[in-house]
Amino acid sequence: MKIQEETNDAIALLQQMIAISSYSKEEKTVADFIERYIEIKGYVASRIENNVWSLSPGFDSTRPTILLNSHIDTVRPVAGWVHNPFIPAVENGRLIGLGSNDAGASVVSLLHAFFYLTQQQQNYNLIFAASAEEEISGQNGIELLLKEIPRVDFAIVGEPTGMNMAVAEKGLMVLDCTVQGKAGHAARNEGDNAIYKALPAVEWFRTYEFERKSDLLGAVKMTVTQINAGTQHNVIPDKCSFVVDVRSNEMYSNQEILDEIRNQLACDVQPRSTRLSSTATPLDHPIVKRGRKLNRYIFGSPTLSDQVLMPFPSLKMGPGESVRSHTADEYVLLTEIEEAIEIYIQLLDGLEL
Repeated sequence: MKIQEETNDAIALLQQMIAISSYSKEEKTVADFIERYIEIKGYVASRIENNVWSLSPGFDSTRPTILLNSHIDTVRPVAGWVHNPFIPAVENGRLIGLGSNDAGASVVSLLHAFFYLTQQQQNYNLIFAASAEEEISGQNGIELLLKEIPRVDFAIVGEPTGMNMAVAEKGLMVLDCTVQGKAGHAARNEGDNAIYKALPAVEWFRTYEFERKSDLLGAVKMTVTQINAGTQHNVIPDKCSFVVDVRSNEMYSNQEILDEIRNQLACDVQPRSTRLSSTATPLDHPIVKRGRKLNRYIFGSPTLSDQVLMPFPSLKMGPGESVRSHTADEYVLLTEIEEAIEIYIQLLDGLEL
């Protein structure tokens, strides 16, 4: 009965959250709401910027600590919504609304699992954290929050995975590459065409293979996604710039990949950031082992989450399905929320770390 009560409350909470616009960097109102909700439940809520967290009662720094985290920001609605994105609708067992799947269902499921687990004696501490700016990998989200909370030994990151366990996640590095040429008139044999000079570099990104491959994440993946050159049809372009999307595996840091690229290419290569490196958690970790006993399969995730900013073992696991994220009429099944709370509790209740 207690788990059913938590489920009912979690669904009601998610409906209220859907009705509050919470785009990245604009999460204040929903953060205010969650902060009040935690306090109404009798817990102490803490806050920095638009991030809210709560420590389990009787927090003991000598014990290991598990972080339960998910994000409260959403993307903006895409075209094609039939329903109002901010009016929660329940149809045929589906709760429809912006952020329902990504990642409101994870937020409310983790929070109510936190309420349940902290009412039982555990041999570890729990921290629940609702973080901001995940959709844009912003620096005022989980990265800021982790500087404020006590030391963490393990984290569960709530994202739609069908409640299976992403024990590894690809990192991201975006590169701005520039090749210099020399301008000239296109009608005469003059100048040095920067587009032609850039073609070997573009082809290198298409074909180069990094040696170390991951069992869970595969190879490092590099994709040229944007290119820009020229001012008008009759002028030889003196500069060609292009953007490369690099998805790293846990076998390399982003800095190692960057160094290898610069060693191979003569063009200028500038990363927008190297902080979003790949992560991986040992398969013999007690939480992973218990999850496998609960018939949760493990996988490596190609998509990015706040997991990449956590310098401790973690797994990505939550209700819903990734394919529904950022889509029109986004939804989560009500049964998925119930299942998530039950599995989170089975995963953690009485766990020995």
